[in-house]
Amino acid sequence: MTKEENEARLAKLKNIVLNLPEKPGSYQFYDQEGTIIYVGKAKNLKARVSSYFHKEVDRFKTKVLVSKIWNITYTVVNTEEDALLLENSLIKQYNPRYNVLLKDGKTYPSICMTKEYLPRVFKTRTINKKWGQYFGPYSHIGSMYALLEIIKKIYKPRTCRFPITKEGIAERKYKPCLEYHIHNCGAPCIGKQSYEDYQENMNQAREILKGHTREVQKMLYEQMQKAAEELRFEDAQALKIRYEALENFAAKSEVVSYTISDVDVFTITSDEKNAYINYIHVENGQINQSFTFEFKKKLNESDEELLQLGIVEMRERFKSTAKEIILPEGIEIDLDGVTVTHPVRGDKNHLLELSTMNGKQYKFDRLKQAEKLNPEQRATRLMKELQTALKLPHLPFQIECFDNSNISGTDAVAGCVVFKGMKPSKKDYRKYNIKTVKGPDDYASMQEVVRRRYTRMMEEGTPLPDLIITDGGVGQMHVVREVVVDELHLDIPIAGLAKDDRHRTNELLFGWPAQTIGIDIKSELFKVLTQIQDEVHRYAITFHRDKRSKHALHSELDDIKGIGPKTKDLLIKKLKSVKQIKLADLQELTNILGARKASIIYKNFHPGETVTEK
Repeated sequence: MTKEENEARLAKLKNIVLNLPEKPGSYQFYDQEGTIIYVGKAKNLKARVSSYFHKEVDRFKTKVLVSKIWNITYTVVNTEEDALLLENSLIKQYNPRYNVLLKDGKTYPSICMTKEYLPRVFKTRTINKKWGQYFGPYSHIGSMYALLEIIKKIYKPRTCRFPITKEGIAERKYKPCLEYHIHNCGAPCIGKQSYEDYQENMNQAREILKGHTREVQKMLYEQMQKAAEELRFEDAQALKIRYEALENFAAKSEVVSYTISDVDVFTITSDEKNAYINYIHVENGQINQSFTFEFKKKLNESDEELLQLGIVEMRERFKSTAKEIILPEGIEIDLDGVTVTHPVRGDKNHLLELSTMNGKQYKFDRLKQAEKLNPEQRATRLMKELQTALKLPHLPFQIECFDNSNISGTDAVAGCVVFKGMKPSKKDYRKYNIKTVKGPDDYASMQEVVRRRYTRMMEEGTPLPDLIITDGGVGQMHVVREVVVDELHLDIPIAGLAKDDRHRTNELLFGWPAQTIGIDIKSELFKVLTQIQDEVHRYAITFHRDKRSKHALHSELDDIKGIGPKTKDLLIKKLKSVKQIKLADLQELTNILGARKASIIYKNFHPGETVTEK
């Protein structure tokens, strides 16, 4: 597109905007081919659409959208609510490129009650409404199985898949199966249970699936009392068993007072790219619907905009007619005949917290699922978190950490571990024997190792790390900084992991002067940082132990010229210790090693004696 064409396009669009009405409505943006690329809603069409063409618009995504617009149409409605409903309808109809994308994620199971002569009740992931009535979907599988279990226990729906008909029962075409003999089915297929009784059971089961458990309980209680008054004690006992089973189920499934009836709860959890809207429907204190929708952002939409769209979508999808909606503080929506509540305490606030928890858990599960499929995604996320926390100029892809190990200055060593992409790169690990420091001086030892490490890397042209982590507080950071910044003039960020009085790592230090960085010690990022710290501890201590063991295993036999490891091992095996080897006479040594080597060893331990070789 030439500059002249673009100016003509913008002039045409601004002329359309100038003539827009100042009324509620929905607007549509079209591209050069006449395809709808964005649908929006507005309380004031002229004010809202004109905001896209202001020079001070600084959102990159919005600028991209505006560059694609070639035409604008609009629909005026009476209220803001109508605008929201129209926007939702058009988005679903046209699926515009720049509108938020609704992602259902995986298919959650539902419960189906078939339309057969003798209905069946079972779980399914396939929805075909001509076959039956569906309840759900259920994002919490345990809740679904609890419902199926209580219905199976109380009402005993048939599980066979035979196409049972009224005529077939009359003609005695069917035989009772094992489920009848183990008392899991009343055998309506052979007339053992009447059609009317079976249908009544299914009607009650349907009410439970709708969340009307308390109403069913009340009805059972009344039937039980009536049966007792009519002296039908067996029927009364059967009804009592059902009533108590439902009472136990309702007590476990209720999350708030059962006086809360027919309420919708919505919350939103979002990040830069996605938003997760959780929907909970409560009836008689029981959650009978819980679902989380994922929306992929396109134009940095606000939480309020997304939640308004989600509320309309979910209420329509789940056919909700609740007259009360519970929302977080700061989120407003105007729906005809619906009361919006922002609770701060009590049972309703408990429901709000529960919805928020479900949304956050769904977001966490989606993140883990994505990172399992793409492990590099987790590493990138953690590096970005660390970069943001420390305000680093680059992603900390290569992180190096140092640690010293010695006992009172003896066998002093140090280790350097390297993590690349938040994973240990063991081929880049390095061990150092402390050469210039005498005695237990950890600071001087650290400076020697850091100096040797980065001087060599500079000489060889090896890529320097993006971040150095010291195993210690401000003191360790200071001595490392003296070498890296003041002496070698390198611009490498330096952080420190400090411990509390119980020797537990509890804070990350950064900057100069060093400041505590606010990272939750229970977070995944902090756990990775402590993993780096633990790894350098392990590496340095293992090296120190190996070096100390070599000294401990050194004996006088190692200093005898002409005696190798095999001879030494043989002597230790036969005589058990160096002391016994010294006490052994020449003949005993000869029997073990032969004359020549026995003579060498005997002369070493008895230098004044004359040895006659045979």
